[in-house]
Amino acid sequence: MKLSIWSSYYVDLSPEEMVCEFEKHGMQYSELSDEHAAELLKRGEPKEVGRRFKAFADSHNVKFTQGHLWLRCRLCDKDRGNVTKTLKSWLDLFYEIGISRAVLHCDGYSFPENTPPEEKYQANISVLRELTDYIKGRELVICLENLRGFAADADELLYIVNSVGGDNIGICLDTGHLNLASRDQQGFIKKAGKHLKALHIADNEGQTDQHIMPFGRGTVDFIGVVRALKEINYDGLFNLEIPGERHCPLEIRGYKIEYIKRMYEYLLDCS
Repeated sequence: MKLSIWSSYYVDLSPEEMVCEFEKHGMQYSELSDEHAAELLKRGEPKEVGRRFKAFADSHNVKFTQGHLWLRCRLCDKDRGNVTKTLKSWLDLFYEIGISRAVLHCDGYSFPENTPPEEKYQANISVLRELTDYIKGRELVICLENLRGFAADADELLYIVNSVGGDNIGICLDTGHLNLASRDQQGFIKKAGKHLKALHIADNEGQTDQHIMPFGRGTVDFIGVVRALKEINYDGLFNLEIPGERHCPLEIRGYKIEYIKRMYEYLLDCS
C-alpha cells in the first residue's frame, strides 16, 4: 500500500497549486478529486489536458493513480446517453493522467418510489457494461463505492461487479460510509477480496459523514482495517478522504499531513 490523500484536501487551490502543496509536504500520491478533475475538463480536449497535467505532476514527483469520477452523476437518469458520454470524457482524462482506479457511485436515486431493487441493479449494470466496454484493454478499473442505502454492502457490490464482468470493474471501500451503516469493516474487506481495488479512508462518530482523520473522535477500528487489508494482500492506495480536516490555514493542513504520515507508519507497525 501507498499513503495518499484525496486532492480535495486542497479544494481551494488550482490543480497545479494543489500538486505543489503535496510536493512541499512530501506526499507522492493522491486521489484526484472530482472538483479538480472538473476544473481540468474545462480547459479543453480531455486527452490532451490529461497529458499536460500528468507531465506537470510528474515534474513535481506527485502521482495520481486513483481518481473520483463525476461525484453527482446519476447513471440511470432518463438522459443517460449524455451521462455516459460525459463519463467517457472523464475516463479519457483519467487514463492520460495515469489513473488506474476510477471511483464511481452507483445510482439508487433515479427511479420511481418502490422500484424493486433488482430493477435498479439491472439498470446500473447496463450502464456500467457500456463504460467498461469503452475502457476495455486499458489499465483502468471503475471502482464502485459503498454508499448508504443502495449498494451499501459487499454482497450488493459483488453482485453488480460479477454481473458486469471483465477486468475493468472493482470495488472501493469507504470506511466512513460503512461506519454509518454499522457494518463490519474487516468482514467487508475479506468478502470483497481480490475485487477491492480502492479505498476512501475516513472516520466519523457514526451519525454523520464527518470525513475526519483516524484516531480522533471517530469510531472506526483502523488497526483492524489495515490488518484485514494485509490479509487480502491489498496493494492499492491507502487513500484518506478527509475534507473535514481542511477548514484551516494551509500551514495547519501541512502540519496535519505530518501527523498523517506518522499515523500511517503506526498503523503498519501495529497491524
